[in-house]
Amino acid sequence: MQHSGTTTRLSTMFIQGMTCAACATRIEKGLSRLPGVTEATVNLALETARVAYNPQEIQVHAFQQKIVQLGYSAILEPEQTETERYRQSEWTRQFWRIVISALLSFPLLWAMAGHFPFMAFIPVPMLFLKPWMQLVLAAPVQFIIGWPFYVGAFKALRSGSANMDVLVSLGTTSAFLYSVVNTMNWFLQEADRHAPLLYFETSSLLITLVLLGKAFEARAKSRTTLALKALMGLQARQAVVLQQHREVMLPISEVKPGDIVFVKPGERIPVDGEIIRGRSSTDESMLTGESLPIDKAYGDAVFGGTLNLSGTLLIRTTNVGHEAALSRIMKTVEAAQGSKAPIQRIADTLSGLFVPVVTILSLLTFLVWYLWLEPGFLSGALEKAIAVLVIACPCALGLATPTAIMTGSGRAAERGILFKGGEFLEATHRIDTLLLDKTGTVTKGKPELTDAFAINMDKTVFLRLLASTERCSEHPLAQSVVAGLAAQGIYGEQPDEFEVLPGFGVRAVIRGRVVVAGTSRLLEKYDIKADYVQSFVEKLEIEGKTVILVAINGRCAGLAAVADRIKVTSSAAIARLKQAGIEAIMVTGDNKRTAASIAAQAGISKVVAEQLPEDKVDIVKKLQAQGKKVAMVGDGINDTPALAAADIGMAMGTGTDAAMEVADVTLMRGDLESVAEAIYISRKTMENIRQNLFWALGYNVLGIPIAAAGLLAPWVAGAAMALSSVSVVLNALRLQKMQSS
Repeated sequence: MQHSGTTTRLSTMFIQGMTCAACATRIEKGLSRLPGVTEATVNLALETARVAYNPQEIQVHAFQQKIVQLGYSAILEPEQTETERYRQSEWTRQFWRIVISALLSFPLLWAMAGHFPFMAFIPVPMLFLKPWMQLVLAAPVQFIIGWPFYVGAFKALRSGSANMDVLVSLGTTSAFLYSVVNTMNWFLQEADRHAPLLYFETSSLLITLVLLGKAFEARAKSRTTLALKALMGLQARQAVVLQQHREVMLPISEVKPGDIVFVKPGERIPVDGEIIRGRSSTDESMLTGESLPIDKAYGDAVFGGTLNLSGTLLIRTTNVGHEAALSRIMKTVEAAQGSKAPIQRIADTLSGLFVPVVTILSLLTFLVWYLWLEPGFLSGALEKAIAVLVIACPCALGLATPTAIMTGSGRAAERGILFKGGEFLEATHRIDTLLLDKTGTVTKGKPELTDAFAINMDKTVFLRLLASTERCSEHPLAQSVVAGLAAQGIYGEQPDEFEVLPGFGVRAVIRGRVVVAGTSRLLEKYDIKADYVQSFVEKLEIEGKTVILVAINGRCAGLAAVADRIKVTSSAAIARLKQAGIEAIMVTGDNKRTAASIAAQAGISKVVAEQLPEDKVDIVKKLQAQGKKVAMVGDGINDTPALAAADIGMAMGTGTDAAMEVADVTLMRGDLESVAEAIYISRKTMENIRQNLFWALGYNVLGIPIAAAGLLAPWVAGAAMALSSVSVVLNALRLQKMQSS
């Protein structure tokens, strides 16, 4: 994949074997240090790595080698089915490990219950109290079920770092070996057969609880990608293609652009295309978030994955495979869920320091209890040191941000809002000023020709020259003029020369006649007088119409007027944005009177009219210089400079590909309600991340002193550690139920 028009490429890998945030941090650092790598991001929740690199300096297989060297394995550019198969097999393996570990640990837990006076009513079989029996039960849990912890700890230490495996291995091994020594002494001391102090249940229960916590965590994390899985489920597997007047069922991979596809009512449309026969309505809710059916007829675009509701359609295929709209949306959602928000750097920094700091604290706890608080009481000091080790796992901290980003971006995608990355999802919540283009953003973007007048020349000739001049322009106003004239049976011809003058209009040469069509400033640019039509222009503009002045061979020859109504959602969206404390400013190239009329209808109080594309960029920069966080919303090529300059660029999904390419957020529904939704989702997601970080940090800040004070048994600390990770993920999942503000 080419990245942002540079020589940098992007590679994605699925990583197997990560257990905590420290693992992700270590892999990220290792990849970042490779020559030719410009950026590396590892997502613990998705188990993926995304690496931006220069292909002239390094090849992708070097990334895989580095990950293996660090003690993990990786699949390069994995297919979704491949990662799903791995996760399913891993879940099955994990399930049986938990079952066997729990069965072996249960008798040890039962025996432990017999040591508490308040549980004396529970009968305990004498066999479970025998030290040798406890050793037989605990050993397989420690060295067979728990073997992956040792492998992970060894690999981490070999590469000069530490992770959760190190903490679990240290804690459980200490408890197990101490119990083994006491068991051996019990066998050797023939005269003294009193029951020794054993902690076999501590080591076994810790391993069982850690495994159980990781399983719950994995199941909860899988729900954060529901939006992506739902989009995957929309992809068609087959399509009915017309070939030589026959209907042939083909795999979707064999359908090519230009093929004619037949779609019955009730079927999913398999490809992106254009209707060439039939009428229907389609459900595009999974792509746009819009629940209402959309009427479709000849010439309208349809998209793969949407549902054909009512009529039979013949569709000429335009895009298939990776070029299809659904595939592009899935790629955007996947990229956003796999990216890293800037706030995550806090968690990454803390996670990298956590394990060595906790190991030192655990050692200090042991020494303080053994040397001063309970001198010589080895088992008590060991128990408290183990509790400190296991309660301080950094998993919750590592999951706090990525799970919220995944869930928030997925929820946004369900509403037709596509954030290109976690950094944009984070930055959007800071927006306090919104710049809005007029045509296609506040208005429908489908203006209609309402008036056309010729001055001192034949009207038919004038209209044909106007149609010829505007036919090559992609501007919505030009297209509406051409469509309106075509409805009257007037068609233009291909001009000999054609030039777009951004912010002014167009210039064309037709059969030796030089025609310019656009704003009054365009005529001023060519020193063409149009004073005698000014009063008429003002009258039309007060009515909310946009006037196109036309000059032929240096003389004003007439004008055309088009009206573009505001979208039905615009006024409600502006009111919602004001309630959220966001100032909305309309910035348009249109004249002041028309812009003011449209702004008044939408409830926008501030308007900056008659602006060129570069003027919009200047406005963005001036607002930023005042300390404002600016979002620009637009849909046209002329909006792209301002979209790029703003803190957040938002492009209407109904607009041009150029605008969507430059923008940070794409609004598939194409209305201002989506802008308000995007800001609301961003704010809720950031609120959720702060909650997660607060509880993850608070849990450790409170838990470590409590464990060091001897107020937590190691197995209780293990259960608390597992629950902390699960609680963070469950809190992030609340974003799936997020309602509109």
